[in-house]
Amino acid sequence: MQNYLIKNIMVVNEGVSAVQDVLIKNGRIEKLGRSIQPDILVTEINGEGLHLLPGAIDDQVHFREPGLTHKATIYTESKAAVAGGVTSFMEMPNTMPPVFTHELLEEKYSIAANSALANYSFYMGTSNENADEALKTNIRKKDICGIKIFMGSSTGGLLVDNYLTLDKIFQESEVLIATHCEDEKIIKANFERLKKEKGVLEPADHPLIRDEHGCFESSLAAIQFAQKYNTRLHILHISTEKELALFSNMKPLGQKNITAEVCVHHLHFTSNDYARLGNLIKCNPAIKAPNNREALWQALLDDRLDVIATDHAPHTFEEKGGGYEKSHAGLPLVQHSLLLMLHYVKEGRISLEKVVEKMSHAVATCYQVADRGYIREGYKADLVIVNMNATTTATKENILYKCGWSPLEQFTFPAAITHTFVNGNLVYGNGQWNESNKGERLLFNR
Repeated sequence: MQNYLIKNIMVVNEGVSAVQDVLIKNGRIEKLGRSIQPDILVTEINGEGLHLLPGAIDDQVHFREPGLTHKATIYTESKAAVAGGVTSFMEMPNTMPPVFTHELLEEKYSIAANSALANYSFYMGTSNENADEALKTNIRKKDICGIKIFMGSSTGGLLVDNYLTLDKIFQESEVLIATHCEDEKIIKANFERLKKEKGVLEPADHPLIRDEHGCFESSLAAIQFAQKYNTRLHILHISTEKELALFSNMKPLGQKNITAEVCVHHLHFTSNDYARLGNLIKCNPAIKAPNNREALWQALLDDRLDVIATDHAPHTFEEKGGGYEKSHAGLPLVQHSLLLMLHYVKEGRISLEKVVEKMSHAVATCYQVADRGYIREGYKADLVIVNMNATTTATKENILYKCGWSPLEQFTFPAAITHTFVNGNLVYGNGQWNESNKGERLLFNR
């Protein structure tokens, strides 16, 4: 394995930015300091004027393999992730077939072991009928990121709306439960009412159908289950101002039993953007009115919202067309999530240190990821070099998603990802790829 010495780079880690040298040896961070003189053969990288960040960990992606590989594969989307500075991902169970058994779960791990360029973990899926199988995750808590529960509508039988099933899983689970919270009855009632009123629905109706009330009621129910049994609950993609009253910043993250995620598209877009982008920004939960985005930013900065992710969910361009009701819900985002947050750093909305906290440190803490998420001696060398004086424009020519499009096309980000190390391997550097080494399975300190 090649070893590296990154010289005179601005290291952004644990709330501090300081110029240091970083020695990478045998896949790990061997030493941090000034004027390091290595006693081993190294490839030296001049970091002057650049920033070194811990690789982002995305706790919510949909990479579509197996069964939906016309949209994406673990290989294509992990490559896009690495190009965007995301070195680890946690992938969802709504593939085909849905991941309702541990045998199917391990099939996904086998695919990733042979093709993922980033590190990986996969959630165990749940249905109204597979509670006992899902709870077998208890004996494998060190090598599975968690159990995923869709408490709002989904595909392939993944909706869990039976309260007896929910009660059993929340009572008995010893691993993190991640929930998609939208109330199915409220969604259906809103849809039927608007359909009757308008006849033909349009993209701007999406946040009226999947509204704030539906999100709040479902999140409240999940929290009530978690509080009843003291379960470790993580609510994904919070999208409303109303839900923020359910979360607290009174404890450090490591002591919280109930945590929350916000996604980059809910921090960037509002319902005003449906006029320009239409179905391209249709996603679940919906992008909503501007007051929600402003409240999400405030809650992110005051630590009621704990981590930033993408909910990367690619569909073909054709699947996003065909009118509102036929259009698939989901956005491809993982290649541009860190760059988008760096845009907001330049805008003065968030500090670079806070971005690193929310996209790397906090995810590692939230999930108890072993040896990753921080720039620490002895930790795995999952690292990203960023040039904050360059620009990157998202175009069809440089988008790596298999679906070939992005809602951020033609957006120019005020930064560039120049190098991405995964387990000490320089997988991406100045536009060049080394795909000989694959990512590793994430492990958890549970």
